[in-house]
Amino acid sequence: MKHTDKQLLVKGIKKMALALPLLFLSPYLLTLSFMNKENFVFYVAFILGLIAGIAAVYLCFKGINTIMKSMFGN
Repeated sequence: MKHTDKQLLVKGIKKMALALPLLFLSPYLLTLSFMNKENFVFYVAFILGLIAGIAAVYLCFKGINTIMKSMFGN
């Protein structure tokens, strides 16, 4: 019977913990950018919001994938 690889589980939880602030930051930045369409802030906030959103989705996927590998193996 296999047991959970605790080191791999901790890596997955760390990835999920890094994704958590990005999950809140990206919608805020996108909302901020659409509220300031006339200013230069629109472009900066929009690009940062998109990058934060993509990074959040990627980190969530990798975190869940790592947690599943730690529990069920390869």
